[in-house]
Amino acid sequence: MGRLAQYAAKSQINVIVENHGGLSSDAGKLTDVIKTIGLKNCGTLPDFGNFCIKREGGERWGAPCIDEYDKYKGVLELMPFAHGVSAKTFDFDTDGNETTIDYVKMLRIVKDAGYTGHIGIEYEGSRLSEEAGIAATKALLLKAALKI
Repeated sequence: MGRLAQYAAKSQINVIVENHGGLSSDAGKLTDVIKTIGLKNCGTLPDFGNFCIKREGGERWGAPCIDEYDKYKGVLELMPFAHGVSAKTFDFDTDGNETTIDYVKMLRIVKDAGYTGHIGIEYEGSRLSEEAGIAATKALLLKAALKI
C-alpha cells in the first residue's frame, strides 16, 4: 500500500482504504498501517456500517457476524485519515432513523474530526428500492445534521 501511495503521489492521486470486512474493519490495525506509511495521500474512507471482522464459518459475506469492531470507535479512529466518508444504511424505522446506526452520533464524530468533505450515500437494505433507500439515507443525513 505504501508503494502504491508513493507511485500515486506523483500524479496527485489518493490511495484510500475503506473498512470493508476482515482486517480492514479493525480500525486500530488499519490506522497503524496508515500511520506507518505516513503519506498525506494515503488514508481512509470510513464507512458507518462495515465493521465485521469475522463471520460465522469463516465466510467473507452473507454469514452472521461473530466479531464486530465498535462502529463509533472505528469511525472516530479512522476520521483523522479520512479522504471521504460513506454513510451506509440497512433499514429505517417509522421515524426515518436507521435501525442499527445512531446517525446523530456518527455525524457528531465526523464533524468533531473537522471533516468538511463529501459524504457518500450507500443503501444496502432490501426493504426499499435502491432509489428510495438512497433518498431515505439523504433525508436522514440532513435531519441528523440539524441536531449536531
